[in-house]
Amino acid sequence: MIARLADPAVFALVAGLLGLMIGSFLNVVIHRLPIMMERDWAAQCAELKGDAPPAFEPLSLARPRSRCPQCGHPITALENIPVVSWLALRGKCKGCAAPISIRYPLIEALTGLLFAYAAWHFGFTAAGLGALALLTALIALTGIDFDTQLLPDDITLPLLWLGLALNAFGVYTDLKSAVIGAMAGYLSLWTVYWAFKLITGKEGMGYGDFKLLAALGAWLGWQMLPLTVLLSSLVGAVVGIALMVVARHGRNVPIPFGPYLAAAGAIALLWGKPLTHAYLGITL
Repeated sequence: MIARLADPAVFALVAGLLGLMIGSFLNVVIHRLPIMMERDWAAQCAELKGDAPPAFEPLSLARPRSRCPQCGHPITALENIPVVSWLALRGKCKGCAAPISIRYPLIEALTGLLFAYAAWHFGFTAAGLGALALLTALIALTGIDFDTQLLPDDITLPLLWLGLALNAFGVYTDLKSAVIGAMAGYLSLWTVYWAFKLITGKEGMGYGDFKLLAALGAWLGWQMLPLTVLLSSLVGAVVGIALMVVARHGRNVPIPFGPYLAAAGAIALLWGKPLTHAYLGITL
C-alpha cells in the first residue's frame, strides 16, 4: 500500500478522501474548541476567586456525540458522511428540519480539495505529509477566528514547533531561515500592533495573529514572509471593503485578520516560489 502511494494520482485520491473526513472533524473543532476554552477560563477565574468551579456538561472534541443544537437529535453515521449527507438531507436536520449551515459541507469539500492538491503537488514525501498537517491547522484557525476572533494557542504554538522540527531536517527550508522566520513573523506584526495602538489608542489585531505569522515563518522561512503579509493584506482589504459595501459593516466593526493570514500561508505553501519569482521578474 505504501509503495502505491508513491504514485501522485493515488496519493492525491487517498489524501482527498482523508481530507473530507478530516474536514468533518474540523467542523467539530471549530465549534467546540472555543467553548472548551471559555469553560477553562471560567474555571480558572472561579479558582482565583476561591469560588466553586461552574458546573458544565462534559465536553471534549470526541464527546458527547454530535447532535442538532435545536432539537438534540443525535447525528447518526449515515447522517455524518462528508458533503453527501448534507446534500441528501437537503441541508436540514432529520429530526426537526432546522437548517444546517452550508459552512459544514464547504469546509469538508475545501479540506478534501486542498488535501488532494497538496498531495499531488508534493507527492508522498515529508513535505507532502507536512503540508496536510499545516492545511488542517490553517482551516481550523480560519473557522475559529471568523466565529470568535480567537486564534487558540492550542493550535498556533504546536504549529510553530512542528514547523521548526520539520525544518531541522530541511523539509521546506533550512533551520536558520525557519528560526529567523519565526522571530521576524512575530516581531513584524507585534511592531505594527504597537505602532497602531500608540497612534490611534486602539488595538488593530490580537496576539494570536503574531503567533500565526510566526508559525508560518517557521514553516516556510523568512523569505516567504513578505509575500504572505502582502497577500493577506490584499485579501483582507478586498474582503473588508466588500463587507462594508455589501453587508454594510461599519468601520468600527472588527474584522478578523487570522483567516487572511491563513489563506496567504496556504497560497505561499503551494505556490509561493513561482509567485515570488514572478514578482521579482516584474520588479527587477
